[in-house]
Amino acid sequence: MLGYITLGTNDIEKSSKFYDELLGEIGAKRFMESDSFVAWANDPTKCGLSVIKPNDGNPATVGNGVMAAIACDKPETVDRLYKKAMELGAKDEGPAGPRGDSFYAGYFRDPDGNKLNFFCMT
Repeated sequence: MLGYITLGTNDIEKSSKFYDELLGEIGAKRFMESDSFVAWANDPTKCGLSVIKPNDGNPATVGNGVMAAIACDKPETVDRLYKKAMELGAKDEGPAGPRGDSFYAGYFRDPDGNKLNFFCMT
């Protein structure tokens, strides 16, 4: 259903480096970019993630209650990616682990404060 998710940034270079390394862990690569945005995907015809400087010229801010959730194949992948995000300077918002009977996730905030998680159904 989703085509892509866009997160605001005030530092394209720093944010791009963070996501190059983090999303590279699951094989995602840059597939579009300009001076104001960079987009990554495993397959450009499926849902991707991008960071962008706001078009209106105002500073990027974090949307309260907004979160991007990135699907993984198994809990070990969630663990690995959550750990990588922490190594890259992300802020913990809930360590990787089970949430109920069939949901496994790790929550974090990127360098711009955007909330994301890696998850899988178990």
